[in-house]
Amino acid sequence: MLSIIVSGCNGYMGKVISDIAKGDPDITVVAGFDVNIENPGDYPVYADPAEYTGAADAVIDFSNPSALDGLIAFGLSRKTPLVLCTTGYSPGQNDLISKTSEAIPVFRSGNMSLGVNLLVDLVKRACLTLGSEFDVEIVERHHRRKVDAPSGTALMLADAAAQAMDSDPDYVFSRQSRNEPRGGNEIGISSVRGGTIVGQHDVIFAGPQEVIELRHSAFSRDVFAVGAIRAAKFIANVSAPGLYDMSCVLA
Repeated sequence: MLSIIVSGCNGYMGKVISDIAKGDPDITVVAGFDVNIENPGDYPVYADPAEYTGAADAVIDFSNPSALDGLIAFGLSRKTPLVLCTTGYSPGQNDLISKTSEAIPVFRSGNMSLGVNLLVDLVKRACLTLGSEFDVEIVERHHRRKVDAPSGTALMLADAAAQAMDSDPDYVFSRQSRNEPRGGNEIGISSVRGGTIVGQHDVIFAGPQEVIELRHSAFSRDVFAVGAIRAAKFIANVSAPGLYDMSCVLA
């Protein structure tokens, strides 16, 4: 049985992961990290990861970018793989994650849903097939409490499209200040925040006389927790340092 630590354990996603883990015979949650040290009763909770002295096969993090330094220090000192599900990292933090992956296995994905990661593959295929005559626009919708915009998933989808294009496109996040036609080498990304929308991502391919749309809708955050647990099972059995993502699990 794998021993898992949940970082952000007292947040919404942390609680979902803990609940799902209870019904999984292959894993057990041995500790939690959270600035709120309220103890759910199933495992001890620590505000500082360095306070935990037990063993663990992997850490699943659904917390906040501000927790990254402590998590990385813990992972490096214990040689414990990290599953980073948090979004909104700064460029400097992204560099730190990449540097950390040279020493320990790090699993990172802007979205832990298997369906979204399949969508990423479909976007690449569509761009390769449709070519430069089709403009790419991405619209992402989330609940009113989501802090970062655009979503990490929207950026994943934009990066997937960019990889299939002949030249590096410009990401355009807002058009209100632009008084000009759309450029040919662009990927537009629009964010909507409201209500209790769990997550919806539309990728629009607008070409001459026709439009193709790919959509993923999440109706429960359970899909992200299930994907994170699956990622933890994968990374716990990886010995080589490196930066891994959901494509490795799907493969």
